[in-house]
Amino acid sequence: MMTMMETIKKAVGGRNYELRITNYGKSRIQKPQTNPKSEIRNLKSQSGMSLLAVLAVMTILAIALLAVAPAVQQGVQREKELESIRRGEEVAEAVRKYVVFHNGAKLPRSMDDLLEGLPRGTKKSQILRQSAAIDPLSDDGKWRLIKPDSPAFVNFGKRVQIYNGGVLPSNPNQQIFDRFAIALVNVINSKTESDTEEADDSEIEAPTGDTPFIGVASQSRSRSVLAYYGIENHSKWIFTPLFRGSGASGTNDRPPGRPAETNRR
Repeated sequence: MMTMMETIKKAVGGRNYELRITNYGKSRIQKPQTNPKSEIRNLKSQSGMSLLAVLAVMTILAIALLAVAPAVQQGVQREKELESIRRGEEVAEAVRKYVVFHNGAKLPRSMDDLLEGLPRGTKKSQILRQSAAIDPLSDDGKWRLIKPDSPAFVNFGKRVQIYNGGVLPSNPNQQIFDRFAIALVNVINSKTESDTEEADDSEIEAPTGDTPFIGVASQSRSRSVLAYYGIENHSKWIFTPLFRGSGASGTNDRPPGRPAETNRR
């Protein structure tokens, strides 16, 4: 029996192994130890490949997001415009109720006049929701108040006439509201379509409080996604109870007297 450990190198399957014989006469075969530096290089190589794969996926996602971003932005803008139109229509209906209640002798001078409501016995009847008094397209949320004799109102009447095939729709409660429209007829008929294509400062600049008004408009001057009465600019959309009577025309899927809300693109 051997008294010390002997090492015998043997070739097995083309590889060198060490046969170690202990002093107990038992033997075991061990693989040679691997190089630690080689393992570190392999790990770094795998880590580098994983990082490249992650960067490739992130690049593809970024390109995909850039492709859909315009459509998402347009969708968001469309929803804001629809909400602005809904609120503007509510304001127009509130103006109509206010003017009818006062038999045409008085126009509201601020949004507060509409928010306060109208007397009904010992109480007041609400004619405008608080949310409708805020324009979602304006930076400060305030509506422009449109006077009956303002350039903005005259130009809007002409645009409605053009949209309606050359005919200016009649007004609801004609005995009350015709007094505000008759004075505009001659001016409207003297204007051409080119006169109303671009809105100048005299048309856009309007007060946001303490003035008698027959309608409201947004302070935004941006081009719109939707078309309102065929108009594709926020500043030119005027929400008024006028021009809602018989003779109004638009899309087939909307009630008579309501303006068309269509996609521009």
